[in-house]
Amino acid sequence: MKFTSFLLGFAATAIASPISKRAVFSQSTYDDLSISGGTAGNAQQEAMQKLGGLPTDLSTVEKSDLDFLNSVNQIANDAEDEAFNPAIDAASGDAADALQRGKIKNKVLKLTATILKLQAQQAQGEDVADSLAEENKKLQNNISQDKDEAGKASTFLAFDATTS
Repeated sequence: MKFTSFLLGFAATAIASPISKRAVFSQSTYDDLSISGGTAGNAQQEAMQKLGGLPTDLSTVEKSDLDFLNSVNQIANDAEDEAFNPAIDAASGDAADALQRGKIKNKVLKLTATILKLQAQQAQGEDVADSLAEENKKLQNNISQDKDEAGKASTFLAFDATTS
């Protein structure tokens, strides 16, 4: 009887305890996060599949998740500068077009990460409205470019980088 009372008391305490916040994201490589391959037209959905899972209440997003989203932006930007741009410059015709579509999808991933980070920062009281508007304009432009090329091949480029 005492054991049952103890067990019920312990269970009630455990249930009443606040659930600790946990980071949604963990360290990942650029290649694992990349959405540049496949076909154009659905980059927005692909980016959200890779970066979804944040709490509905963005004011509770962990700092480590903000750091992760920031590093996604950084490594995707590095991939654009160090992999996509040189490859596009060296290619021609259909190959260059497919690389350009991959670059646009990469930009959608990068900007989606940035928007999610800024939305969470705004929910946490930071004044990022101007940055959010500017980055959202860029994101919508790249989503539009991706949709304009829907169904056409897009090239994945491997890139050696890891999120922090």
